[in-house]
Amino acid sequence: MGAIIDRFLSTIADLAESSGVAQLVTDGGWKNIIMICISLLFMYLAIGKGFEPLLLLPISFGMLLTNLPLTDMYHPELFDGYTAEDGNHYIDYGGILKKGGLLDLLYIGVKAGLYPPLIFLGIGAMTDFGPLLASPRSFILGAAAQAGIFITFVGAAVLGFSAAEAGSIAIIGGADGPTAIFVSSQLLGPDSKISTGTIALAAYTYMALVPLIQPPIMKFLTTKKERSVVMGQLRTVTKTEKLVFPIAVTIIIALLIPSAASLVGMLMFGNLLKESGCCDRLVKTAQNELMNIITIFLGISVGATTTADKIMNLEFAKVIILGVVAFSIGTATGILFGKIMYVCTKGKVNPLIGSAGVSAVPMAARVSQKVGQEENPTNYLLMHAMGPNVSGVIGSAVAAGVLLSII
Repeated sequence: MGAIIDRFLSTIADLAESSGVAQLVTDGGWKNIIMICISLLFMYLAIGKGFEPLLLLPISFGMLLTNLPLTDMYHPELFDGYTAEDGNHYIDYGGILKKGGLLDLLYIGVKAGLYPPLIFLGIGAMTDFGPLLASPRSFILGAAAQAGIFITFVGAAVLGFSAAEAGSIAIIGGADGPTAIFVSSQLLGPDSKISTGTIALAAYTYMALVPLIQPPIMKFLTTKKERSVVMGQLRTVTKTEKLVFPIAVTIIIALLIPSAASLVGMLMFGNLLKESGCCDRLVKTAQNELMNIITIFLGISVGATTTADKIMNLEFAKVIILGVVAFSIGTATGILFGKIMYVCTKGKVNPLIGSAGVSAVPMAARVSQKVGQEENPTNYLLMHAMGPNVSGVIGSAVAAGVLLSII
């Protein structure tokens, strides 16, 4: 009887030692506890405050799963890859399929550059480029707002980040989550001080804070007279223009910046499906089922990369600071170019629409509308701001291609 009791107690002791609870109370377990608390905080922001919940909630839950000890779902070492005789670095996806856990398998879609282009397909199927085509000068504002990306790239490099890390941080300034994830997943390696999850958290946090970050910058850089400008009605865009546009943009971008072809190509393909008027089933799938499935896979697998060593360090604080700098500069340069247009058109362009050049669609355009109406309640800037806004989506994808080409 005594032997049975001893064996039972020994079994209980072994189970206790091998449990996740035992791992949490070890010397390094406090880091996991802090990360779990951070994941719960982001869940609260997503659910309670509505901060980009469609992606922030999956990301935060992925963060929770990866920081619970012994879950055996994500193994970052499997993505370290190897350097072949030709000098190129490769990832052993076959090994990941054999040895990987659930989150490893899902993360293949991020690392292989699959999920972000499919997200862009859905975005294209939901986007109306009519305001941009009705006012082609919006292209300039959308391009100008990408200045924050390249200025921050230089700043991050000066602060000691590698070129790959600096490019991943800088793309936050485009205020486009899928683009930020795409660039960082391609650039960041196993030795990077930051992770794709870090970049995604910063990007989506600032996208959610657009209504708080942009208005002070907009008001500081413009006068009451400029903010009160009422813009004329946009012209009607023909169906032929809407059909030619995605095809032409795909050809031009693919020829000039091949690295951006996957993002821009899928964006334009989705838009062509929408504008064709003959692919309703495909459009609905791209807008709904496909978009929702990929969003879940993308969010939870990106969240899995937010391990303690990638978050609890000085570099993460730098990422947060540089992210808001990039976003603020992008907003400011868009407005400044809007002011130039205001002068060139003798007061016919409201500079506020330049702030919508960052690609947080349609939130940035709504902020332009709101600030404009505060000065002139009869003003309606939303459709005018949508031109730079959708231009910013293209601009951020092009900027991503440029970064991938030069790094």
